[in-house]
Amino acid sequence: MRIAIIGGGNIGTQFAVHCVVKGHKTYLLTSKPQLISNKIQILDETGKCTLTGDGIIATNSYEDACSNADVIFVTHPAPFMDRVAELMFPYIRQGTMIGLIPGTGGGECPFKRFVDKGCVIFGLQRVPSVSCLVEYGKKVRCVGYRDCLYLSAIPRINSDSCCAFVSDIFDIPCYPLPNYLNVTLTPSNPILHTTRLYSIFREYHDGTGYDSLPLFYQEWTDGTSELLFECDEEIQKICKTLSMFDLSYVKSLKVHYESETPGKLTEKIRSIKGFKGIATPSVCIDNKFYPDLTSRYFTADFAFGLEIIVQIASFAGVDVPNCAKVLNWYYSIAGKKICFSYSKWEIRNYKEFVDFYLR
Repeated sequence: MRIAIIGGGNIGTQFAVHCVVKGHKTYLLTSKPQLISNKIQILDETGKCTLTGDGIIATNSYEDACSNADVIFVTHPAPFMDRVAELMFPYIRQGTMIGLIPGTGGGECPFKRFVDKGCVIFGLQRVPSVSCLVEYGKKVRCVGYRDCLYLSAIPRINSDSCCAFVSDIFDIPCYPLPNYLNVTLTPSNPILHTTRLYSIFREYHDGTGYDSLPLFYQEWTDGTSELLFECDEEIQKICKTLSMFDLSYVKSLKVHYESETPGKLTEKIRSIKGFKGIATPSVCIDNKFYPDLTSRYFTADFAFGLEIIVQIASFAGVDVPNCAKVLNWYYSIAGKKICFSYSKWEIRNYKEFVDFYLR
């Protein structure tokens, strides 16, 4: 098959290697094609090479990457999905499968018109593993591959075929979800990252610097776990209210992390190998640390992650005070410049919301 990977970052590099190893003609669209090696390595946690992708075609042209593609994986952060969809659209043909990796962040909405064109949109509920570039265009470390994956497609009838393809690429079983809302409402980064950032920087205001900052996961706190559980419970309340949807795969983080108490969750997150050593997104100026408001942990997970949850809660008539508190804190320090809005994609009321996600 002819496959295009949009984005040469952590996830895009990983996907490109797996696709080319499976014998597919694989294009990697990146702003720096000259830095992409003929052979890209996937490393494990020890630095050992576990997989080598040979023959990936690097390009900075959407036309070259997307024309006649059978499958396209889009790995850009949620705030860029609108622009990516616009650049892709002229080169997409009927029948193309377009995967959003991960599928959270509202990316399904900018691609609504692709479905009308006869394409299939699908989103992975979670990424296959934790991945981190070691050397751009040459090496990526991938740790903690999942035992199984889940996805949903729009239209839903195509979920099985998308699962079969993803399963073959990664040699990991992939199972269909009842509807795409199981992806959109998954309580992953939109509450995991946002509650942690709120806990670390909640006293921040312009000009406030920090002498040091904790590691993002490895020094996780019980206070963050308590807030995370509160937001998690609000998402579960949304799921119960949206009774016309089967949302049984929107698992509570208590289940996902096998932690019934905040203390157990703290221990769990601190112990995950793939999370070790990850720093809090920040910038250092004159030996003081400040929140890096350009990091996708901020730009994507608040304005295109938590924002979606709050809007869905509004459609459902559910009060989510903790999610709203964390989101409003972000807007108080970053401003409400660019954020997701269902109304932009002509989803303005409960009926239009239901019709789209049950398509």
